Amino acid sequence: MYNHPMQIEIPRAPFSWILKINAYWFGLSFLWNGLHQLILPAVLLNYINYQEKNTTLGLLTFAGLCIAVVIQPISGAVSDRWNTIWGRRRPLILLGTLGDFIFLAILAWSRGLLWITVGYIGLQFTSNIAHGPAQGLVPDTVPPIQRGMASGIKNLMDMGGLVVGMLILGNVFDPQANHLVIAIILIAAFLAVGAIITLVGRKENPAEKFYNSGASSNIIQPMLLSRERLKSYSWLIASRFVFLLGVYGVQGFIQYYIRDEMNVNNPVKLTADLLSIIILALMAFAMTGGWLGDRFGHKRMLYIASIIGAVGSLLLIGAHNSKTLLMYGSVFGAAIGLFLTANWALANLLVPSEQAGKYLGLSNLATAGAGAVARLTGPLIDLLNNARKGVFMGYTFLFILGAITTLGSALLLRKVIEIEYRSNKA
Repeated sequence: MYNHPMQIEIPRAPFSWILKINAYWFGLSFLWNGLHQLILPAVLLNYINYQEKNTTLGLLTFAGLCIAVVIQPISGAVSDRWNTIWGRRRPLILLGTLGDFIFLAILAWSRGLLWITVGYIGLQFTSNIAHGPAQGLVPDTVPPIQRGMASGIKNLMDMGGLVVGMLILGNVFDPQANHLVIAIILIAAFLAVGAIITLVGRKENPAEKFYNSGASSNIIQPMLLSRERLKSYSWLIASRFVFLLGVYGVQGFIQYYIRDEMNVNNPVKLTADLLSIIILALMAFAMTGGWLGDRFGHKRMLYIASIIGAVGSLLLIGAHNSKTLLMYGSVFGAAIGLFLTANWALANLLVPSEQAGKYLGLSNLATAGAGAVARLTGPLIDLLNNARKGVFMGYTFLFILGAITTLGSALLLRKVIEIEYRSNKA
């Protein structure tokens, strides 16, 4: 194993490219966060037993995210080899996005649990057809020296879509799940705008030479062996899974925690406010983390994120009013921002650019996989909550689990070998 990082000199990509290829994430974030955090939890209450709400929400989203785990890497791998006159990524991004509109329409006019399930499961399928190839755009067009910054922009778009979604949908969508059609139309509109900017703003060239972090005539130090790189990437995925396991657990059931624990008139609105605060902190630390990671190492940022995440999750146990909820949520958001940017930057550095769609699609084993497994805590939360009425031990368990998993993710980073690059500044 090499003790010294390898360094490669290659030119920088225009900043406008990085913005355009990441615009799609804004629309996707608006869609999935609005659906998962606000719309589904509220709509389901119209058709299920209230005492089983965490179980129903958990199992439905678990099924959908299992589909994402499978479809996303397959679609990404297909895009690696689909070299058309429109490029290799854009055809599948367009196909998946068009399919999204069909299933969004089904959700908009759903009048029962069956149609909600059909719309949600179908949307997971089509959205991830586009999601996998979209992840390959950064390695295709952005050199390694800028991938920390590009990852920060990607997360900025993710979180910007979440904040805007919470602010808009939180006011349009009420606790009784009225105005569902209006909310879905807004989701479709933001998704369409993001897709158009990415698909039209940065055209792919079929003959384009992709940035390959493992192939350059300017290698200063020996390359990391492909087997070692694959091992590092595997540990990085494992670390991502463990960290996000706690994060998605908290995010997935936070609206029900607010409904049960806090006596507020509009739990949907407070949920939106909380997630907005979390994401504003996340955005600030995502950009800062990308900049710091490029200079001081992304692994260092991941270790810091794990500590902050554990503290933030434990603080949420003591949040019994809106003020403390928003305050402690910002701490939790800062940790997520640092982690997502640093983790994604390392992933982009480790994967071979010519197979970026496949390998970054496999990262969804951690992302969607963690989301899916986290939803399985729903039945346990209901069991603990119903064991002692009014105590809500299930939510305490949820926050403790979040602290344990964020700290545990740091232990898996020890076997990840970080690769550093140097720019050929004029």
